[in-house]
Amino acid sequence: MAGIQASHAARLRVQLTRLDDAISPQDMNAPGWRLHQLTGKLAGHWSVTVNGNWRLTFMFEGVDAVLVDYQDYH
Repeated sequence: MAGIQASHAARLRVQLTRLDDAISPQDMNAPGWRLHQLTGKLAGHWSVTVNGNWRLTFMFEGVDAVLVDYQDYH
């Protein structure tokens, strides 16, 4: 299924706006978002919780967020 879950739209909008303004992963460390660095095949990526198993994942190159994805992580 393409797109996002409608119930996630508002939170994703806030997270993506903040990610656009962020210059480091730590800028995404908001209460309830559970920022953490990933390991394994996604080593170097970071993750914040959207809802349930859904995550917003990303990497930083310098001060820019790259490889941004919205995914059912588990």
